[in-house]
Amino acid sequence: MTNKANDWIEVRRDAETGIESIHAHFRGHAYDAHTHDELLVGVTQQGVQRFRCNRSVHTSVPGNAMLIEPGAVHDGHAPDKAGFTYAMLYLPTECIGTLLQKRGLKGLEGIEPAFKNTLEGDPQLQAAILQAFGAIHGSEGRLARDQALDQLLDVLSGHMHTVREANESKVRMARVTEHMHARLGENLGLEELADHAGVDRFRLARQFKLAYGQSPHSYLVNLRLRSARAMLAAGERPAQIATQLGFSDQSHLGRWFQRA
Repeated sequence: MTNKANDWIEVRRDAETGIESIHAHFRGHAYDAHTHDELLVGVTQQGVQRFRCNRSVHTSVPGNAMLIEPGAVHDGHAPDKAGFTYAMLYLPTECIGTLLQKRGLKGLEGIEPAFKNTLEGDPQLQAAILQAFGAIHGSEGRLARDQALDQLLDVLSGHMHTVREANESKVRMARVTEHMHARLGENLGLEELADHAGVDRFRLARQFKLAYGQSPHSYLVNLRLRSARAMLAAGERPAQIATQLGFSDQSHLGRWFQRA
């Protein structure tokens, strides 16, 4: 459940595959810009769902499938008073990479997976997403889940780029994100990141925004929040997590969680 009247959310997780399923309804503002480590595939079931992703504004209505890559910055809101309802699967890249490799396709490890379009009107894709969602969210068992995932990957692979050439700028920005991962709790500055990338701080800010759709600071905050979520799930104390991840205190961490 949520704390806004008439909004609701159901979240479930398949323990074996790590796939999370979310069924939700929102009116007005749904969530601020954020990222995920997983591939997101979903369907708008009711209403109008509007969101920014890949530096564009998208409007999804019933019949649309939504495809969002790992690390893609996106938000969400309802432009109409009736709000919107959607079903979404969060597919871990490790799980999906294994399934793609079994089909003779390159896995996702070490590359930048991308969908050809954020919104797709393919009825076959929408049906495959809903079937997989029903099997996982409804806990229909391994056989139903596995068959539905196989069907989803067969359809989804036609909407994906599994190989993307990395230009010099992307390689440099990848060095910056690796540096952030390695020093997650440190008080990083723009000059330090620029030195690590081998560019000046102004080009760093511009190239990073082009590569990831957000500033280095926003990327770092989202990275810390994803790490905090995993640590909380493992039972670690919020105050200790805040200290380890570079937040000033537990309240600071809590405020960022609320915003995201």
